[in-house]
Amino acid sequence: MTAENPIDAIPRPRTPGAENARGRIQMLEDVGLDDPHVSIYRMLLTMPSADAAELARMSGLPGAHVERILDGLESSGFAARSVSDQARLVASPPALVLRPRLAEQERRLSLAHDALDQLSALYREGATSRHAPDVLDMVLGGDAVRQRIGQLQDAADESVEVFVLTEPILMASPHNIHEERALARGVRYRTIVETGVMERPGFFDTARLAHEQGEEVRVLPSLPTRLIMVDRELALLPLRSNGERSVSGALLVHPSGLLDLVISAFEQSWRAATSLLDASTDEDDAADNDLLRLLLLGMTDGAVSNQLGVSVRTVQRRVAELMERAGVSTRIQLGAAAVRLGWV
Repeated sequence: MTAENPIDAIPRPRTPGAENARGRIQMLEDVGLDDPHVSIYRMLLTMPSADAAELARMSGLPGAHVERILDGLESSGFAARSVSDQARLVASPPALVLRPRLAEQERRLSLAHDALDQLSALYREGATSRHAPDVLDMVLGGDAVRQRIGQLQDAADESVEVFVLTEPILMASPHNIHEERALARGVRYRTIVETGVMERPGFFDTARLAHEQGEEVRVLPSLPTRLIMVDRELALLPLRSNGERSVSGALLVHPSGLLDLVISAFEQSWRAATSLLDASTDEDDAADNDLLRLLLLGMTDGAVSNQLGVSVRTVQRRVAELMERAGVSTRIQLGAAAVRLGWV
């Protein structure tokens, strides 16, 4: 699950703070500064003036490298020579150097939005005259399917809904950056996984991280197919049936009676599925809650121990303690008692 495509697994989200910092650096890269230039420019901002030797000592970078960076900052307007000493440089005010660049970016973004509105209007006009075969687009090849999955998540405004099967077939990077960006802008993710997915190493920790960022995860013993659906407007389904190991392509379903059927199938599955995590769980009861939920989902003691990072003996001991607390003598009775007592 740590390496599958989002149509096959829940990816591991990154730390929000690190992502925000990376976003700030990316903004400066977009206006012409890479990481080393940003670092030296930030140092200059804190000093009346500095030369290459001083900045090399502060940054730990080779002097020749710092000199090239300073030349780049000067040529791009981020720094200027000191009037009193031409060997020293002073930082240009950020507002002076960045505001014109940002204004130009905003102008281009506004033009892009206008183009998007015009193209979307043309698309809607064409969609009204779609014939039956036109409600489906065929996406051929694994690489093309991966690309389309990323595009769908990047285009999502409100929701992404996913079916994840036990057998992964599309492999990609360890992090689904498309999901990270979508969650960051408030897109709601609802994911249903087959029980077998929970056998993947690290699944539970990954699901918890996704849950903390707003993704809801539920579990069913089996699902009919892989699926990713965006905003209830587009759905991507594999060409091959459940159980096939290779990917030949996928079908992109546009608004139609067929999409209505897909939406209905997802909702029925969602209502029938069991929630993997409970946002209302008290921290003190979290460990027992996790253990009970995994057992109620039909996982073996070995699988539970792998997901929780404890030994099988520890799992069995904790189950015995919970049975004693609940006043029951079998695991089946424990499951019923856990629900009745509100433990899960």
